[in-house]
Amino acid sequence: MSEEKGNYTGSCLCGQVQYRVSEFLPVIAHCHCTMCQKFHGAAFSTFAEVEKENLHWLSGQEHLTSYRAENGSIRQFCNCCGASMVFISRYNEEAATVEIAIATLDSGAPLTPDAHIFTRSKVPWISLSDDLPKFSAFRKPLAADKS
Repeated sequence: MSEEKGNYTGSCLCGQVQYRVSEFLPVIAHCHCTMCQKFHGAAFSTFAEVEKENLHWLSGQEHLTSYRAENGSIRQFCNCCGASMVFISRYNEEAATVEIAIATLDSGAPLTPDAHIFTRSKVPWISLSDDLPKFSAFRKPLAADKS
């Protein structure tokens, strides 16, 4: 998938938090980690990566509450309705990106997931029968992990 450009809007469940993305990076994954399962109450979550400069908060940014997990990742959600909005890993912090939960998009962005990640944590009651690459963990090495 190439980079998708446009003015894509999104919001939380109650509409208090609204955002616009001017450009998505070509990194869109279904994440099967146990933290995504617990945070979303679902078998997996789907996130699209965005450079911070391409994410514009339109309203309600003060309603975003952050939860920092033991591994240092940050999950942001609306403190009014609880909707999951943003994920920030160590990789994202290094790359000056964030990941947007694409189910929060209001507009029909032509986004196509390109991988399943953390499949080692996949719930047993779902089968992955598509042709997307499947990674048992994260697909990108961190700069600190390079030798």
